[in-house]
Amino acid sequence: MFDFEKLEVYQEMRGVNLKVLKHLFAQKHTLDPYLQDQFKRASLSALLNLAEGTGRMTNPDKKKFYVTARASVFECVAILQILLDIDAIEKSLYDQLYENFEKVSRMLLGMIRSME
Repeated sequence: MFDFEKLEVYQEMRGVNLKVLKHLFAQKHTLDPYLQDQFKRASLSALLNLAEGTGRMTNPDKKKFYVTARASVFECVAILQILLDIDAIEKSLYDQLYENFEKVSRMLLGMIRSME
């Protein structure tokens, strides 16, 4: 098992990513391609930067990746709000994802602060 797989924040973000991808794949023909691509990239970026940061050897190097992962979470929330504004996501799914992203953001912030 890889170190990142042991992290609760990784498992949480992995679950969020699954919800995002399922929504995007279901909306493939109705959602604006730019929004779809950007949401997918931001969500994957959060997950992948978290995993990559865990593999780094020094705290400053790890912290850089965790900060990037958190910034990608913020990007996801902004896109999520746009999707809600244009009625491209159901309010219940929006609420779930928003709550999940908020939890991941808090967890990442804790990791970042622990390295200062």
